[in-house]
Amino acid sequence: MLLDGIFPAITTPFYPDGRIYLKKLEHNVERYSRTPCAGMVVLGSTGEAIMLGDEESRDVLRHAARAAAPDKVLLAGVGRESLIETLRLAEYAAEQQYDAVLVRTPHYYAPYYGLTHGAGGLTNPGGGMVTYYRALADRSPLPVVLYSIPKFTHCELPLEVVGELAQHPNIIAVKDSSGSLERLAALVAATRSAPKRTVLVTPVFTAFTSRMMLAESEAAMMPNFVSADLLAGTTPMAALEPVIKTTRKKEVGFQVLTGSADNLLPALESGVNGAILAFAAPAPQACQEVYTAWKENDPVIAREKQQRLVDSARVVTGKYGVPGLKHACDLNGYYGGVPRIPLLPLTVEEKAEVAVAMADLRN
Repeated sequence: MLLDGIFPAITTPFYPDGRIYLKKLEHNVERYSRTPCAGMVVLGSTGEAIMLGDEESRDVLRHAARAAAPDKVLLAGVGRESLIETLRLAEYAAEQQYDAVLVRTPHYYAPYYGLTHGAGGLTNPGGGMVTYYRALADRSPLPVVLYSIPKFTHCELPLEVVGELAQHPNIIAVKDSSGSLERLAALVAATRSAPKRTVLVTPVFTAFTSRMMLAESEAAMMPNFVSADLLAGTTPMAALEPVIKTTRKKEVGFQVLTGSADNLLPALESGVNGAILAFAAPAPQACQEVYTAWKENDPVIAREKQQRLVDSARVVTGKYGVPGLKHACDLNGYYGGVPRIPLLPLTVEEKAEVAVAMADLRN
């Protein structure tokens, strides 16, 4: 699967009493589907995945996939503390036609995974992590994207481990949320020797998704069929996008994705393929503009667009986290709402600070 571009890490909407607000989730996904972003990540850290039960996770994955446009790449956050539970959720994501799974590092028993305490945390090579990811990739029906986010897990996938895992044919990428440009460059170097993979792409070399393939297959079998949902007007509008009927092939290596918006442009210049960004949840267009200017080799515009992100992302994402991102979503036409306790909604003063930070990035 091709993972070039910007992927908003979307939020999970809740009612004030904590129940999942699935209609608002579908609303958000349909709206992201109309942006130029490459796809979406469902149930990442921004999606409060750690707060959800297994059945709730399945509900979110199912409703998000149903609402997404076929041409948007969908990544499912399926990381659990054990291999067997992670695999079960990966299998469910495959049933819902996701394109890859994003798997954060197990961390609760990190000292016993072969990771040892160092000056920067739990960062030394560990056999437990290698075994976990290899066993998952051996059995997962979907490609695996490694996910290292030491801010929350307090352990980091060592460069040597990522380099070793990159040799596995079903481990295709890593999302690194360390915020370190030096580490991103080192990850690109450490995985450069990984075997190339042949992936399907569209005629304009964008990703050819599982749902595009499924829709094309169904259209070939039933070319004159019109569904009852379509006649009744209940099929989400995003699902009615035309399906591209021709494909090309492209060779890609191991893909490195950054998780930091405030250094997006320097990360792209260091060799990463794209970004999975929490800040793209409220500001997908602004993040996409940086990527587009960089892709079109316009460094002046790229730097200008990047500068718009820096201070805003540091306030909204860095200072206030999920509650700040949810309020920023409310400001920009996406439903944010409240986080789940023990996360607390912003105060009036904090909301005002987020509003100022987002003033130049309003939709």
